[in-house]
Amino acid sequence: MDYCVGYCTNVHAGADLAATIANLRRHALAVKQRVCPDAPLGVGLWLSAEAARQLLASRGVSELASWLSESGLVPFTLNGFPYGDFHQPVVKYDVYRPTWYDQARVEHTADLIEILDGLLPVGMAGSISTLPLAWGTPAATAQQLALAAANLRQVAAHLARLEQERGRRIRVCLEPEPGCALQRCDDVIRFFAQHLVAAGDEQLTRRYLGVCHDVCHAAVMFEDQAEVLERYRAAGIGIGKVQVSSAVVVPWDQIAIRDRAAALAQLRHFAEDRYLHQTMAGGGLDAVRRFFDDLPQALTVSPAPEQLAGQWRIHFHVPVYLARFGWLETSQPQIRECLEATVRHPELQHFEVETYAWSVLPAELRRPELADGIAAELTWFHAQLAGTRQAGLGSL
Repeated sequence: MDYCVGYCTNVHAGADLAATIANLRRHALAVKQRVCPDAPLGVGLWLSAEAARQLLASRGVSELASWLSESGLVPFTLNGFPYGDFHQPVVKYDVYRPTWYDQARVEHTADLIEILDGLLPVGMAGSISTLPLAWGTPAATAQQLALAAANLRQVAAHLARLEQERGRRIRVCLEPEPGCALQRCDDVIRFFAQHLVAAGDEQLTRRYLGVCHDVCHAAVMFEDQAEVLERYRAAGIGIGKVQVSSAVVVPWDQIAIRDRAAALAQLRHFAEDRYLHQTMAGGGLDAVRRFFDDLPQALTVSPAPEQLAGQWRIHFHVPVYLARFGWLETSQPQIRECLEATVRHPELQHFEVETYAWSVLPAELRRPELADGIAAELTWFHAQLAGTRQAGLGSL
């Protein structure tokens, strides 16, 4: 079984085509030199709507494909979630616009499909991750859910025509995220059953629409990685790719009471202004978990340090090779749990390391050269993947 492993280029700032190409030349080639100088490197390309339009208008897809091939970069997947400038000073809720209720999202996804078809090596299937319909507040109406489903079925029909005409299969994958219209496995399964499959043409829907499983997102929602993957399979929903990512975890019950103020002070360094850092706060063994849209909200209402209990999980993508730093931990063990579970899902071939938050990490966690950090992540992940596959094959 051949697996595609790469890193997501949404970590690089720049929302136009020139910046996108410059980032690939500067950073992706440097990562390749560090990780696999004599072998291809997978990349999960991120193209803003503007960059995608510029690439198509300039008829530059074939030229980009040739350069990527000559450079040893394999664009097996696209991140179609962020639409605009993902590195503007404040992104927050803007990343969820346009929604899947909007025609602009359909048009952008169609652009990405055309681009990916032109970039993929001959015979390779592709995947495109996309937002889970919209932000979840206010809750989507029945009319909005029906419209989102209709738009997604339109995309599926487009993908079916593409495969028929060109022999290329590409799957668009909804990426559940905390706080969104689809934030848990249950939400995805319900949306497929009630709004996508129920509308007819089940075979087309299941072949061209799937799910992108983000390890960090599931961890923040306290979902079991293996259970989630198995439930998708039982529901007949294909997993187009796994986004390999790690959340910040604060195990209050394992931190001495005298040290909790210091842990809280360290956590405050992650309350930054650019991205939304959804937080799930568990209060103890029997306490109900509480969801906050953003880490600063959780910090504002947190009790006195000595009263903190349970575990907090924060949607802040930290380097996947980190297990702990200072008083804080990460959800890194769930990456291994997910990998162990994928042994039972041989159809799952796309793995994309997606630590987009390097630029807003606390200074002590950054690397002087971004390529060094990304390379360290990929090296760590390749080792985990190899170990998991070897152990899995041995148990068959």
